[in-house]
Amino acid sequence: MGMFRRARRPTPPLRSRQQEIARQETELRERLEKLERMVTKERAVSGNKSPARAPHGDVTGNTEKQFHVSLALEGGHSRDASESTRRPRSLRKVRREGQIIFLFLLMALAAAVMWLISHLHS
Repeated sequence: MGMFRRARRPTPPLRSRQQEIARQETELRERLEKLERMVTKERAVSGNKSPARAPHGDVTGNTEKQFHVSLALEGGHSRDASESTRRPRSLRKVRREGQIIFLFLLMALAAAVMWLISHLHS
């Protein structure tokens, strides 16, 4: 008699899910690389064209400004991005000014209450 092997167990659901995620990840990376190549190719092509193609001067200026802004944001090196990562400045001066204004208004309120009390009592 020959030895019988046990039937292989099917892969556990967690393992199959991990394999599916890994496959999707590689597909997404390939798509991302393809899109990045397309973007760099478009930038090279659009950089060679002259900017004064449109017949209306005002429209050209607005679209060019919008175009440059979008390129700056795509790069991830825009000024807004660097400011958001920077630690916020201390608000000590603003807080001190607010405290002074609050104390001034509190003293004015106290003076008004004392004046009302003195005039209503008489």
